[in-house]
Amino acid sequence: MNLSAFLPALIGGILIGTAATLLLWLNGRLAGISGILWRSFFAKPGDVMWRVLFLVGVVGGAALYYALFNDEPVARENFPVWLLVVSGFLVGYGTSLGNGCTSGHGVCGLGRLSLRSLVATLIFLVTAIVTTFVVRHVFGVM
Repeated sequence: MNLSAFLPALIGGILIGTAATLLLWLNGRLAGISGILWRSFFAKPGDVMWRVLFLVGVVGGAALYYALFNDEPVARENFPVWLLVVSGFLVGYGTSLGNGCTSGHGVCGLGRLSLRSLVATLIFLVTAIVTTFVVRHVFGVM
């Protein structure tokens, strides 16, 4: 096993965990990206800056990693655009229905031993597995 192949994921996981912990300790907030983004549009004036900075940090951190290591993801060719649009709407609906996303439930909720977050995360994972099966084996998209 080549440890250097897992190093970026390990460092990323440590950074995500540290950011989530610091946000909770220092600001009393959970690092659920969908909630941070959505509430930034409707936040009180004094509650906007930390949300914007957190989101800039998420995007900026990824951009910095890609720039430093030249390891950006490659877009899939010939993937149906309609399927991307439907997927985006379904993810948004699921996030609303589940009252949070994988970062809120999977990272923060599980870290707080929340039973609700455990159930939500299991539903996310089962849905992802079923969706992958349907897209690949029913729609034939590889």
